[in-house]
Amino acid sequence: MLLGIDVGGSSIKGGLVDIDAGRLQSELLSVPTPRPARPESVMGAIAQLAGTLPETSAVGVAFPSVVQGGKARTAAHIDASWIDVDGAALAERMLARRAVFLNDADAAGIAEMQFGAGRGLKGVVIMLTFGTGIGTALFADGKLFPNTELGHLELHGMDAEEWASARVRTALGLDWPAWIARVNDYLKRMHALFWPDHFILGGAVSERFEEFAPHLESAAQIRPAQFAGQAGVIGAALAAAP
Repeated sequence: MLLGIDVGGSSIKGGLVDIDAGRLQSELLSVPTPRPARPESVMGAIAQLAGTLPETSAVGVAFPSVVQGGKARTAAHIDASWIDVDGAALAERMLARRAVFLNDADAAGIAEMQFGAGRGLKGVVIMLTFGTGIGTALFADGKLFPNTELGHLELHGMDAEEWASARVRTALGLDWPAWIARVNDYLKRMHALFWPDHFILGGAVSERFEEFAPHLESAAQIRPAQFAGQAGVIGAALAAAP
């Protein structure tokens, strides 16, 4: 069992993960993301959450940032004070265990490719997580190309996630046809650039896939994420496996 943590713009989720079976072995817990979401306050919230669960030998922390060598390099949905912070070292100090720190969409993609909707898929697979922004994870024959950040592609004169994220759907009160029309614009743009064989649609909204699936249009096959809102937690723990 390893601890998986998924830091989001509004909440921090965590749970114990059976890394051999790729599934949660505890309740999925959450605490609000602190405001402002500075390194010490975020890690303090993570420590608070971790303290309610049995201790494990390692923790994986999925984080909404480009992550290189354990360091956060961007801060699109988190406080700018995170830039260049060694998140892995901070987690190890605060949680007193070995830690792995990685991009949140990459973590979700790892979970889906190893145990979920992407298991056994070949060719180019793009995992998309729709939430506060749009997270992306790109795989070629099962190998991850990390930190793609394709939610920031230009679309209609803005970042794509400002056009088609789940946050935008909620903020504008869009029904499924109106929102999926925007998602289809994004999928078309992604297909023109990367020619994926499969899209996996994740984030909590994927739990309602059957409601909006009839409106989706893409030359690539589209699958719903199997783990939905749990994917980041599970993938983070998998990434921390020895």
